[in-house]
Amino acid sequence: MKRIIIRLLIGLVVVVILAVLAGGLFLDGAIKKGVETFGPKLTKVDIKLQSVSLSLFSGAGTIKGLVVGNPEGYRTPSAISVGTATLALKPGSLLSDKIVITSINVQGPEITFETELNVNHNNLNQILANVQGAAGGGGQETAKPTEPAQPKEQAPPKAAKPAKKLEVDEFVISGAKVHVSVTTLSGQAAMIPLPDIHLPAMGTGPDGITPAELTEIVLGAIEKGAAQAASGAVSDISKGAVYVTRDTANTGSNALQNVTKGLGGFLKKN
Repeated sequence: MKRIIIRLLIGLVVVVILAVLAGGLFLDGAIKKGVETFGPKLTKVDIKLQSVSLSLFSGAGTIKGLVVGNPEGYRTPSAISVGTATLALKPGSLLSDKIVITSINVQGPEITFETELNVNHNNLNQILANVQGAAGGGGQETAKPTEPAQPKEQAPPKAAKPAKKLEVDEFVISGAKVHVSVTTLSGQAAMIPLPDIHLPAMGTGPDGITPAELTEIVLGAIEKGAAQAASGAVSDISKGAVYVTRDTANTGSNALQNVTKGLGGFLKKN
């Protein structure tokens, strides 16, 4: 009898472990699918994600290979490329209406800032505008029949399931590089470091914030920081600075090399 109980307990433990592993795999796939499905609807650009790994026990997770494409009309292949990002959340909050993420750390992202001479007109700003438009939503058109329609018995519409809200206690972007591409000057390019970005806690109130609101805040901070960092390079290029790499499709590997006057000010700033 004792052996039977022990075997049952062992079997139960194995089933629980398999269920947790299966749940983790399902959750990882669901997050990846959600990013690649919901993301493009929000940003109006392609978004690809290589993999997601999240522990249901510890709440620690890793995101790898996130690539945010560029809006139509821009020449560079992507706007943001993230090799690795780590996050930590409270596992118990996954079952609640608000998921509590204690930290997100994005390490060494490659950011492409494609612009004309006016730094306020750039690819990141366009993506941000797309997000703001999608988050704001639009009113639905209401049909206006010329004659009143005959009433029909219809099943009451199903109430939409409210989207989960978020709380993010810490969001850090470190070691980022900005690849500046000036399309009006034959794709002249420069690469400059971006100061680390530390965002304050978001969604700490009872209502939290939506994924769209979080995306808008993060993109807004990236665009602002990139524009400030790139303004000096764009100014130097417009005054005659020339850089060796002109291929906008390969700005990620270009090394900054000045062959004319105007670089002195740029080097002093960096």
